[in-house]
Amino acid sequence: MELRQVEHFLAVVRYRGFTRAAQEVHVVQSALSASIRKLEADLGAELFERTTRQVALTPAGEALLPLARRIVADVESARGEVAAVTGLVRGRVSIGTIQTLTVVDLPGRLRAFRGRHPAIRIHVREGTSPVLTSAVLAGDLELSYVVSPDPLPDELTGFARWEQRLVLLTHPGHRLAGRRRIRLAELAGEPFVDFAGSDLQALVERAFIAAGARREPVCEASHVPLLVDLVAAGLGSTIVPEAVAQRSGLPFARLVEPALNRTIHLVGRTAKLTNPAARALLTELLA
Repeated sequence: MELRQVEHFLAVVRYRGFTRAAQEVHVVQSALSASIRKLEADLGAELFERTTRQVALTPAGEALLPLARRIVADVESARGEVAAVTGLVRGRVSIGTIQTLTVVDLPGRLRAFRGRHPAIRIHVREGTSPVLTSAVLAGDLELSYVVSPDPLPDELTGFARWEQRLVLLTHPGHRLAGRRRIRLAELAGEPFVDFAGSDLQALVERAFIAAGARREPVCEASHVPLLVDLVAAGLGSTIVPEAVAQRSGLPFARLVEPALNRTIHLVGRTAKLTNPAARALLTELLA
């Protein structure tokens, strides 16, 4: 049974005949009759009693009538819903981000996006790069900012990339507070505040090992504001993106020998996003 046949059936019901019904659905009368005969064959029952003067519904036709009306109504509703989403009158988009993004003013970009598309609901998830990457690959997130070395894994599509400089953040009374540049080896044995469970912590651990420097973690935090507060209280130093250090008001120094940087990517699962709201958001984020 095809939607076209259901629409033909309802037209014949409305006009109690084939001539005017054929005009309404823009087919010749013979084609309309053939469509109804095929519908009857598919259903295994005659739907109309045909006489020379009028066409009347059979019991089978009476049974089909409310269902046919519901089918057409549901299809029209579906068309309306799809048109609303496609036209960004309604919809939803999901995006992931790491805590220490800094390279993009994501709240500002989302504010601008919502100003253009006020009916689109935005879901933002924060997490570590492995968790966010898994969510993108599973289809739970349409876009995400993640930390990843170049090149990206084959299963991800990159839309943009940024380099983020990392610095040492200390408290005002620290012995290195007046320095502008610090070698990583100079931090051997220094009390350290860890950004627990983060991509950043893993990168710092690898850098210390590569430099042959012993790291001395004394405290850890899982949120950036608390991490900064712990450093300000004098519990130890930490390594954060330069923008985080600038906003903190605490002393910081750039790391040399080696310099520490990381690459942040805006990624999706495929190059062609199927969700119109996600495509619109990507355009905003790349502006």
